[in-house]
Amino acid sequence: MPENTPIRILVITSNIGVERDELIVPRDNLRERGAEVVLAAEDPKPVQTFLHDTDKDVTVEPETTLARVDANAFDVLVVPGGTVNADNLRVTGEAVSLVRRFATAGKPVAAICHAPWLLVEAKLLPGKTLTSYHSLRTDITNAGGSWVDRPLVRCGENGWTLLTSRNPGDLDEFCDGIAREIGLSA
Repeated sequence: MPENTPIRILVITSNIGVERDELIVPRDNLRERGAEVVLAAEDPKPVQTFLHDTDKDVTVEPETTLARVDANAFDVLVVPGGTVNADNLRVTGEAVSLVRRFATAGKPVAAICHAPWLLVEAKLLPGKTLTSYHSLRTDITNAGGSWVDRPLVRCGENGWTLLTSRNPGDLDEFCDGIAREIGLSA
């Protein structure tokens, strides 16, 4: 990569049910560290965020749609949580395909809270150690992953790096872990 080319990070969401802080905090934090961060949603309409899966909060404008994304143009994939968001993504072909393309290309994938549901659906968890919101433990284990209860888990098995965190309380560790993985300053 040329010296002055910024790290390009793709954040993917559905258009509803995204946990606000799990979208906005990493987006803003990584932009402040010099990365170019692009939000892709299912549709070009605004993304409705929620607090604690129940209370509507702000809307966020996506820059593109999942169908228009070229995975080759990005260095890292970030998947925010939110129960409804994660459930929608795992049944969206473009989202499943994108996460598989990143893993196959050996690019890092970062997922927080309920977002590992997408990884379950993409059949990417055999041999991986990860964390998530505690209610996904059985799903992860059944999909061949090893679940642990830590704020940040980095797993480089199977030729690609997976970074995972449990919930919004782990966002500092999550953002720092992504930044370290791709060489962004603190």
